[in-house]
Amino acid sequence: MAQSVQVDKDQPALKRTIGRTVLLLFVVGDILGAGIYALTGTVAAEVGGAIWLPFLLAFVLAALTATAYAELVARYPQAAGAALYANRAFQRPFLTFLVAFAVMMSGITSASAAARAFGGDYLAELLPFGVPTLAAAWVFLGLITVVNVLGVSESVRVNVVLTLIEASGLLVIIGIGVWALLQGDGDPGRAMELRTEGPVWMGVLGATALAFYALLGFEDSVNLAEEARHPRRDFPRALFGGLLVAGVIYLAVAFTASMLVETDVLVGSTGPLLEVVKVAGLAFPPWLFALIALLAVMNTALINMMMASRLVYGMSREGIVPAFLGRVHAGRRTPVVAIAFTVVLALTLTATGDLGDLADTTVLLLLLVFAVVNVAVLVLRRRDTDGDPETVDGDTEKSFRAPTWAPAVGAVVSLVLASPLTGREGSVYLRALVLLGIGVVLYVVNRVVTGRAERTRDA
Repeated sequence: MAQSVQVDKDQPALKRTIGRTVLLLFVVGDILGAGIYALTGTVAAEVGGAIWLPFLLAFVLAALTATAYAELVARYPQAAGAALYANRAFQRPFLTFLVAFAVMMSGITSASAAARAFGGDYLAELLPFGVPTLAAAWVFLGLITVVNVLGVSESVRVNVVLTLIEASGLLVIIGIGVWALLQGDGDPGRAMELRTEGPVWMGVLGATALAFYALLGFEDSVNLAEEARHPRRDFPRALFGGLLVAGVIYLAVAFTASMLVETDVLVGSTGPLLEVVKVAGLAFPPWLFALIALLAVMNTALINMMMASRLVYGMSREGIVPAFLGRVHAGRRTPVVAIAFTVVLALTLTATGDLGDLADTTVLLLLLVFAVVNVAVLVLRRRDTDGDPETVDGDTEKSFRAPTWAPAVGAVVSLVLASPLTGREGSVYLRALVLLGIGVVLYVVNRVVTGRAERTRDA
């Protein structure tokens, strides 16, 4: 049987404050950020000047999986996301826990990667002196935690502001590209050069896996379903609208970067888009763009830490982790214990990994989760006992239904991108295995403690 939901009735419910427009900006802001600002050069190292191609392929994969999330969030508009869907579909507590733990760790590793990215060329452009990367990362995570504790309304408002700022930075890059084309500057042909060290298909596959990190975030928004006013009506529109906006921006930015900056320069920079600003014929202060890039990185970390803490909260309500992790602050009505738990993990991970490893680990964990979610939506369709999708506050609009082929293809492609065919380093698989191993240990300990408590109570 599926693990029953354990809800502490004495705890206040999460406040429904998020509307459609803010949710759309949240999705866009979650996708835009550290990935495109920091990893453009890394993608160029895999495919040469054709940077836009991996981003396009990653966008297609994200859209396929988004169809599964859009259907499932209408059925179950609750926090916990993929863990909840796996629990309802497969009714295996251990699998549910692994999915939940993988999603949680992917959010924390992503935030940790963003914290590491806070240093490098962007920060160096603003400061006349060097700052240790780890020290900057820890201070950075501390500021993020303060905003998270204040409340979802405050956090989302900060997210909206940062989303507009980071989007403006990318629009500056696009504007530079348009101006260059009008002036006849740059080399558009370079953006069509496909150059890989090994077989072309393997290089493109590996670059797509890297580019996928820049598109992660659309799945996080489902964990805000319990704090949205009309989840069934608003989430599908926000998901697909946010993906479309982010995808178009990414393709334009990738083309501009490749057109204006030589590939070797992009590959060697930790602030690749700053190189675009420096060579632009359209003047824009490099220090101002560096500030925008740092705020974009901050937005990535903020959203990931928000989602990780909400996921832990949702897991506690599902009875997957101890109930104390679901305690809500009576005044702020935020999951303070879950926030503290996730920030400790983030601080630890930031001290043990670099940007590349943490980003690649994030992608690997989420690709495995996406495969499960895509299969889950197909399983749940065939189950009559699940009944109709849940209704929240009169939100009775007809639910979105994904084309059957979309989640099926999404599951297969997710597994392919998670495989060694991408040329991913073995250390990344080892890191993911260790993280999941920690989850297994926690699961066993929790079961033992719970079992002892039940035997004591019966006695």
